[in-house]
Amino acid sequence: MALEKPKLEVFLSYLKMIENSVGSALFRNLYFTIGGKETDVLEDGDLSCATYVSSLLYLFGLIGERHTTVSGTVEDMEKSGWQKIDEPRIGAVILWGFKKKDDGTQGKHRHLGFYIDGETAISNSSDTRVIERHHPNYGTFPDGEVKRDILAYYWHAALDKPLIQT
Repeated sequence: MALEKPKLEVFLSYLKMIENSVGSALFRNLYFTIGGKETDVLEDGDLSCATYVSSLLYLFGLIGERHTTVSGTVEDMEKSGWQKIDEPRIGAVILWGFKKKDDGTQGKHRHLGFYIDGETAISNSSDTRVIERHHPNYGTFPDGEVKRDILAYYWHAALDKPLIQT
């Protein structure tokens, strides 16, 4: 009698990989040759969020390729069946707007990460240059304004299927 082929528990594996990535500097550097010069396009972890998120999504076959930009990642996600959802779900991808600074100015880059629960998200930190846990909207300023607006939550139907043949 033939043994049944094991089936990958996609959602559980995906979620554990996100949780286990906390503290990792794996996504800190990625070099391209630009104008004949080797260039770290992630700027030593300052710009690593898209590479982090897209690498995990790619590993599970949830997007077509890895990316270094938020716009490229979101475009690939939408082409690959990711849908915006109204209410966050554990494991959803979060798209944040520009970082708001204490002096009233804003950063230049949107941001990506993963929703865990109402108090926790996981994403690359441009400050520490590693993957960190933080509040989903990065907390609030003294006046109550959130530090980073959530523009969208994204979900893929493949995360609803507990078993996928490998």
